[in-house]
Amino acid sequence: MFEAKDGGTLIRVYAAPRASKEAVIGEFDGMLKVAVKAPPVDGAANKAFEKFLGKKLGSPVTLVSGASGRRKVFWVEMDPEDVAARLA
Repeated sequence: MFEAKDGGTLIRVYAAPRASKEAVIGEFDGMLKVAVKAPPVDGAANKAFEKFLGKKLGSPVTLVSGASGRRKVFWVEMDPEDVAARLA
């Protein structure tokens, strides 16, 4: 779910767009399941995931892969332990 990479952490996310509320739901298939309200249209959900995770972590988050699927990978410049603690 969290992997140290390039001085930061990769976060493997199972995306749930168009949800009723934004939340970290828990673990799903070895990934962190995250829900956002935005629909998966024109990159709106991807931006919402970056914004939501960035707010929870207190640091900018960048989408690395999975722009058009439910399985996404984000990168943040933090230690994996800090990421896990803040998203728990």
